[in-house]
Amino acid sequence: MKKIMIVNTSATEYTGTGKPTGLWLGELVHFYDVFNNNDFEIDLFSVSGGRIPIDPASISKAMLDKTTQKYYEDETFMEMLSNTREISEADSSLYDVIYFTGGHGTMFDFPGNSDIQKAILTVHKNNGIISAVCHGVSALIDVKNEDGSYFISGRHLTGFSTLEEKLARRTNYVPFLLESLLNTQGAVYSKSIIPFKSFTVKDQRLITGQNPQSPKEVAEKVKAALQNSL
Repeated sequence: MKKIMIVNTSATEYTGTGKPTGLWLGELVHFYDVFNNNDFEIDLFSVSGGRIPIDPASISKAMLDKTTQKYYEDETFMEMLSNTREISEADSSLYDVIYFTGGHGTMFDFPGNSDIQKAILTVHKNNGIISAVCHGVSALIDVKNEDGSYFISGRHLTGFSTLEEKLARRTNYVPFLLESLLNTQGAVYSKSIIPFKSFTVKDQRLITGQNPQSPKEVAEKVKAALQNSL
C-alpha cells in the first residue's frame, strides 16, 4: 500500500492585516478524493498540528463546488482536519508521496520551515514524489540540496501566477509574489495562458499545479507516476 502525506498550513491570517486566510479547501479535497480508497494510506499534517484553518473564501457560495461541499459537509472528514499531526512529528521516510496543499496561509508558514524542508529532501532522496499545488508550491522556496544549490534550480514547475494574484486582488496582502520568487531561485516556471485554468507540470518526480483548478490533475499525475513505479 502506497503512503501519502499531505501537508497543510496553520496560518490563520495575512500577517499584520487581520484579514483571514488558511487552507484553500478544494486544493485538499480534490487531491484527497483521487486517493480516497483502500489502495492508499493518507496522513494529514499541518505546520503546527491540530485544526487546519480554512480560508473563508474557499467555502463561499461562489467557490464551493460539489466535491468540496461533499467533504465540507462530511463530519468525519472535517473532524480529521481538526486533529492533524504537526509536521515536525512526521517520519517522512515512510512515505511514497508528499503533497502540499495551497491557500494564501502557506505563504506565511511554508517557506523556510526546516521540518518541511527536511521532509521534501527525505522523500526525494528515497525516490518518492514531491507534489504541490497553487501557493503550496511555496514549500519549495529556500529548500537547498547538499551542495547548497536551490532544490528548484533548473526544475520545471508551476504555481500561482502573478497575474492570478492580481486578479485575486491579493498583491497588497502577500509577503512575496510566488512566480517571481520561483524564477529568482532558478526554477523553470511555466503557466497556462488562460488564468484560473487547470495547468500542471511534471518534471520526473516533481509534480506541481498552478491554481485552485489544478489539484485533481496533480493527483492524477501522481497516481500515474506511482503506478509506473510498481
